[in-house]
Amino acid sequence: MPPILDPFRDILMTSLTETEAVYTTLDAPTAQLIDLAAVLAAGTETEMRSALEAAAKSAIDPVWVEELVLQTHLFAGFPRTLNGMRLWRRASNRLAESADFEESLRALWTSRGEQTCEEVYGTLYKRLRANIRSLHPALDSWMIDLYGRVLGRPGLDLKRRELCIVAACAALEQDRQLHSHLHGAINAGASPEEVDDTLRIVAPRLGRESSHRYSLLWARVRRA
Repeated sequence: MPPILDPFRDILMTSLTETEAVYTTLDAPTAQLIDLAAVLAAGTETEMRSALEAAAKSAIDPVWVEELVLQTHLFAGFPRTLNGMRLWRRASNRLAESADFEESLRALWTSRGEQTCEEVYGTLYKRLRANIRSLHPALDSWMIDLYGRVLGRPGLDLKRRELCIVAACAALEQDRQLHSHLHGAINAGASPEEVDDTLRIVAPRLGRESSHRYSLLWARVRRA
């Protein structure tokens, strides 16, 4: 087994531009999308505006950006999603579609949600469903609905979604969710090196204590 590297070691930079040379496995649009995920989840409005303006001028597929903004509400709340989409419309000059085609697929959301959730959680899927139902049956239904309605949308592939979720959960210091989605990123097809790069991207937003904690957490997940 190759040595497990600390993705946070020697990361003292403060922006994606300063850290680009560190990344070895992520293409530039994906790295910028992951950085944007952390900003949307935990950044100030000024940071959000700046990051979205940079995205609008970059090679990122604008559909990826819109899908990322939409999924932000799952981890950072609806107000941030509304604000993020407002800032994106202004930065990109892209008008919203008159209707969302996905709304015509409501009947498929449950089956798609179950399939997507199982892909993310793998062998832990059945235990997850039981654990969530034990908290409240409504939470289980809502979880599957959200996986089908949001994370199963075709505009952004599941691997990139999961890497962005890792960034968002780390930026928000949601340790339990981060643990789950570190596994989820691997289950969705990300390589350990791509997760390393994702954690490097979000590292400047974290304090030293959180950086150390997440380094240990990722080491445990890699050994599992």
